[in-house]
Amino acid sequence: MRKTQFANGEFYHIFNRGSDKRRIFDDHTDVERFLQCMVEFNTAEPIGSLYELSYKKTGLENIILKYPLVNFVAYCLNPNHFHFILEQVVDNGISNFMKRLGGYSWFYNNKHKRTGTLFEGRFKAVHIDSDRYLSHLSAYVSLNDKCHQLGGPTAKLVRSSWAEYMNEIHTDHICTRKDIILEQFGTISAYRKFAMGTLEDIIQRKRLQKEMGSFFLD
Repeated sequence: MRKTQFANGEFYHIFNRGSDKRRIFDDHTDVERFLQCMVEFNTAEPIGSLYELSYKKTGLENIILKYPLVNFVAYCLNPNHFHFILEQVVDNGISNFMKRLGGYSWFYNNKHKRTGTLFEGRFKAVHIDSDRYLSHLSAYVSLNDKCHQLGGPTAKLVRSSWAEYMNEIHTDHICTRKDIILEQFGTISAYRKFAMGTLEDIIQRKRLQKEMGSFFLD
């Protein structure tokens, strides 16, 4: 049994990475397909075969979400791992959604001519039990690539909810519940200031931990 039990109306930090820390996205096609899976698999309705979806050419803006299993608050897709903040909408919504999303492995393995497990075991889940925790975590997740200070070609494979929060795209493709965060700050600029401050704190803390680790090794 999973230690974290999912309840409707509650929020959870969901994350996982590639097996042996391998990449789960090798190019832009992989990332866009995973994003499409995040939207199309988020429904209580039958979704058809993964084979059919793998050859479907539907833009996210054309997908109409019906009977969702979960609501997205924030997300970040990095080359070798992902983070979600999800609100469960229906009974077993998170478990069923993540089970369906695991079907991305079929697409990836078929495309890249490989076999075997893509993800590192079962996804990890942590209950978010306060508004303060939720707001700080939303910044951590949306800016997760910045927390890891990814750059160069690797950074080009990153997709996150930051663009949706900053209104850099015209529609809310995925984050249907970003309002629960933004309402706490009143304006986008106020949230941006908060999030960037949180990011700087995280980077400084990681830098200090690295320096202290070197100190004790010496």
